[in-house]
Amino acid sequence: MAMTDLPLEQVRTLLAVVDEGTFDAAAKTLHVTPSAVSQRIKALEQRTGRVLLTRTKPARPTESGQAVVRFARQLATLEREVRAGLGTADDGSPARLPIAVNADSLATWFLPALTEVPQRLPVCFELHSEDEAHTAALLREGRVMAAVTSSAEPVAGCTVRPLGLARYLPSARPGFVDRWLSGGPLEERLPEAPVIVFDRRDELQDRFVRELTGGARGASGARHHVPTSEGFCDAVAAGLGWGLVPEQQALPRYRSGALVGFAPRRVLDVPLHWQQWKLDVPALSMVAEAVAAAAAEALHRPR
Repeated sequence: MAMTDLPLEQVRTLLAVVDEGTFDAAAKTLHVTPSAVSQRIKALEQRTGRVLLTRTKPARPTESGQAVVRFARQLATLEREVRAGLGTADDGSPARLPIAVNADSLATWFLPALTEVPQRLPVCFELHSEDEAHTAALLREGRVMAAVTSSAEPVAGCTVRPLGLARYLPSARPGFVDRWLSGGPLEERLPEAPVIVFDRRDELQDRFVRELTGGARGASGARHHVPTSEGFCDAVAAGLGWGLVPEQQALPRYRSGALVGFAPRRVLDVPLHWQQWKLDVPALSMVAEAVAAAAAEALHRPR
């Protein structure tokens, strides 16, 4: 069945449920009853022959549902572009650009890039913070139109361009180094030292220790989870553990003496890419150029 055979009212309803999280919230947005929302979703599932939503809180699209959600969001974007071109935009509200970006980029170089987008452009940014290894999943789900990701493999229907290397420096408070990392080879001491990680999916510290030990060990099981970029850096500076701190955040603290680099000849570089939908949308193109320019200034080039 072609996407153009799908009733647009039902497609838009599916998108509303995914964006709002529940049938009740979608009903309020669409100014219909929850029963009407449920009926439209059931009709769309019957028409496609697929289950499109998991009835959880929040509701999530299935793999089949992701394809319909991407179509719905692309359709809404193109419809807005056509209306703007014809001068018939109904409510005058700015276009919404949902973008996924990793927390470290968001805390360092990414936001200044958005300020370079012309202020006259009627657009509002909806930023989703996610680990760079998982932002591409939001593209596949149709929840965002673009993403800063570590994946060089383009998501279906997307283009990809390299941005550069985000550099992380192994860092700790000076007193922490004296207590935990002195008196023996680093490859023996570091796996035993308390460590800061962003969340349970953060593998950067384990990856660094595996490289240091030739794959023999990972980071310590004594780990503190600090799920914000600024909080992560503050936790390392407070001496709770060591961590891989983004270069832009680490260097000022090196100069002040709050942090030191305990393995100066070792860094961890994470390649970042920009992926976006294959749509001829001026606002998205302007954002892509601004992000690429900011990344060229802030990130390292591959050797």
